[in-house]
Amino acid sequence: MQLDAREITAPHRLTLDSREDLTLTGVEDVERFDENEIEMSTTAGTLTIRGEGLHIEKLSLDGGDLHITGRVDSLTYEARRSGGGFFSRLLGT
Repeated sequence: MQLDAREITAPHRLTLDSREDLTLTGVEDVERFDENEIEMSTTAGTLTIRGEGLHIEKLSLDGGDLHITGRVDSLTYEARRSGGGFFSRLLGT
């Protein structure tokens, strides 16, 4: 039996120290970033980080590791949708 790489998901872990030092694992891709907002895909869904002076110190997509410094004001997750919306599941499309 062969495993598809997409079936293997790394655990997602988030550690925030003093709202200024953020370390994440399970990062799949950084979609966009600037000093006030960073949006990324993680194994737990899309994560948006908002704050001031945000700076990506370390990024390793091979290992899924990310280290961010700056003042973190909010962390917002958007869950992954599976199988489309209600009507597409209902109609089988």
